[in-house]
Amino acid sequence: MHLQKRILVTGGAGFLGSFLCERLLNEGSDVVCVDNFYTGTKRNIVHLLNNPYFELIRHDITFPLYLEVDEIYNLACPASPIHYQNDPVQTTKVNVHGSINMLGLAKRLKAKILQASTSEVYGDPTVHPQTEDYWGNVNCIGFRSCYDEGKRCAETLFFDYFRQHKLKIKVVRIFNTYGPRMHPNDGRVVSNFILQALRNENITVYGDGKQSRSFCYVEDMIDGMIRMMNTNDGFTGPVNLGNPHEYSIIELAQKIIQLTNSKSDIVYKPLPDDDPMQRKPSIKLAKKQLSWEPRTMLEEGLQKTIEFFKNFI
Repeated sequence: MHLQKRILVTGGAGFLGSFLCERLLNEGSDVVCVDNFYTGTKRNIVHLLNNPYFELIRHDITFPLYLEVDEIYNLACPASPIHYQNDPVQTTKVNVHGSINMLGLAKRLKAKILQASTSEVYGDPTVHPQTEDYWGNVNCIGFRSCYDEGKRCAETLFFDYFRQHKLKIKVVRIFNTYGPRMHPNDGRVVSNFILQALRNENITVYGDGKQSRSFCYVEDMIDGMIRMMNTNDGFTGPVNLGNPHEYSIIELAQKIIQLTNSKSDIVYKPLPDDDPMQRKPSIKLAKKQLSWEPRTMLEEGLQKTIEFFKNFI
């Protein structure tokens, strides 16, 4: 009998994926990391390569993959607007074809599979905070649709495999997450602001800076994902994972300037298309089903992230 869990992590060399691989190895699992390095980087996992229970496969999940595992975490997908809009057709493909391939693999192996979905399935929400039963307000032909609708379609596929093939599925909707190993050029607000502040450059705020976001530290997010995978099989989700504390973009900019002792000024630019005004998860379901909530305060998480980004200056 095979006692050590064999776990496949797609997108395992990415920001979230690398932390997930590390945590699963620390918990005694045998981990197969699959990544095509479109946005992931070997730098994120180089410290794991000597571990005999870690295996790295360069592969694009829009093509089938054949191996033997007990669980699958499907994280493969560019997650920042700059990256997913760079090749929007491939973004849709990785969400749709990639999900079909991973679901097919899970079906063959009778393995449990978790989908890393996103708060973007809610679009520009008319409900605040966002609860899992809200269907969203998404533009299906906009610049962000490849990601938003790709992830929505992936959720559809997961639930159809669950209903049609009795597959053991788990769906988590990930809200803004930050921490060390974020891609320095991903165009996201935390990495942008930290790099600009460390270089004493102007900090670019889009719109009036009053739009709000919630920021969850990466280790808290990974904890939520693992709890979801390990919870009783009757609970499929979708479940929101994120930090319910809301900050305006301008507050975040001011906090980062203060933590970096930066001489940066804040400058304002027009808001991009379809940029949501509010993002705040309701995590009542996660608290109830997973006994999970974020523990890392924003200041503490930002300090760790700033230390990491000093390597890029």
